[in-house]
Amino acid sequence: MKLELRGITKRFGTFTANDKIDLTVESGEIHSLLGENGAGKSTLMNVLYGLYEPDEGQILLDGVEQKFSGPGDAIDAGIGMVHQHFMLIPVFTVAENLMLGREPTRGFGILDLNAARERVREISDRFGFHIDPDDKIEDLSVGAQQRVEIIKALSQEASILVLDEPTAVLTPQETDELMSIMDQLRKQGTSIVFISHKLREVRQVSDKISVIRRGKVVGEADPSASNEELASLMVGRDVGLSVNKAPAKPGNADFRVQDLTVFSKTGSVLIDKLSFDIHGGEILVVAGVQGNGQTELAEAILGLSATTSGSITLLGKEMLGQSVRKNLDWGLGFVPEDRTEDGLVGEFTISENVVLDRIDQQPFSKFGSLSLSSIREFADEAVEDFDIRTPSIETHAGRLSGGNQQKVVLARELGRELKMFVASQPTRGLDVGSIEFVHKQIVAARDSGIPVLIVSTELDEVTQLADRIMVMYGGRSMGIVPPTTTREELGKMMAGVPYDQQ
Repeated sequence: MKLELRGITKRFGTFTANDKIDLTVESGEIHSLLGENGAGKSTLMNVLYGLYEPDEGQILLDGVEQKFSGPGDAIDAGIGMVHQHFMLIPVFTVAENLMLGREPTRGFGILDLNAARERVREISDRFGFHIDPDDKIEDLSVGAQQRVEIIKALSQEASILVLDEPTAVLTPQETDELMSIMDQLRKQGTSIVFISHKLREVRQVSDKISVIRRGKVVGEADPSASNEELASLMVGRDVGLSVNKAPAKPGNADFRVQDLTVFSKTGSVLIDKLSFDIHGGEILVVAGVQGNGQTELAEAILGLSATTSGSITLLGKEMLGQSVRKNLDWGLGFVPEDRTEDGLVGEFTISENVVLDRIDQQPFSKFGSLSLSSIREFADEAVEDFDIRTPSIETHAGRLSGGNQQKVVLARELGRELKMFVASQPTRGLDVGSIEFVHKQIVAARDSGIPVLIVSTELDEVTQLADRIMVMYGGRSMGIVPPTTTREELGKMMAGVPYDQQ
């Protein structure tokens, strides 16, 4: 099915999110939309999917103009969408999620769950998804949840599939699996609109690339274009794709972890007698395949892990066993892995979110009363300094694009004096221009003399940002190595081979 968007314009008050956008996606083509956070990519696809009504323009399928009053109309027309933030009910099974909104019955209004199970198995077997229809969503990995979303779209006979930032929350291995799935869908005639700002992925999978900047299509590019050419077209300036930093000047070992053990609620060991230190003025990057204790390490430092043993000290002060509030007040800056669940309150405004953990402190609070002018001033500076694309500081954080939500979290955590900075996946969901900025901020934190711990699954980021790299596997350290270590050696450590045994 051929898709044409002609002159699509969408405004929110005085803010124009899409400005006369033209786009054509041929049948059986992967057409990538490349752009910065807040460029208007997701808004355009929400118009296509019937979530927003365009102020101007036309949507045509095989030359016939369409009018969508909601997602149901778009689905009936053969359009499926996998949203950046999954639309799944965690306590329901895969089959039950598949049925939602289009419940099959077998007479007298009785739900036919077996039909939904069979549909899941059919699509899962066809594409090698390995999804059990009776698994609960909350028990599945993020990558498996995304495959469920794709199964939902395909079960509705989608001829055009929209993937909105599908790799933002995936590990490199899950990303490679998704690329393979997209190739299978293309060969079977499905048209795919792939929204991303990850240059390598766009170049790898696309037949055609359209670049959107500040609500307008600014050009098309061939997948053979270089990363530098695509980045420049996307951001509108030359972008440094590598981290520029002077050699570290490490001081004392201000941060120490000794024999840290973290247990799950059921008593299984998640981190097993882990010991390491970080000097003031250096960046230690924790690498590894997701699910090997990195998340639990970061949470233990923050104070979220209840069942632990060992010691975590910062400048000689014991952090283990302290409350989250005390550790933050002590000078810990913390960026969580999941910004929507743990980093933001979606119903709060940007100005409220950037002062969340300091709302009772000066200058934001004086004599028990909020200083709204100070909060607004700080929020305005945060939006400017971190290039948060928003109509207003009073916009709810939940309405921002994923990348702009991440910028709000980073602005809050880096916008104060710190004794240590910890970030899990700090650039997940960010475009190349924003990544360049965040990397500069992380290096600046290091150069201020504090210890910095970064958790990342992106090997390019790991090797470029780190002064030292610790690879975790099965809750243990496989060794601490310099950033010059080869990808092959790092890969072996990620598979559980200690560095000293290679």
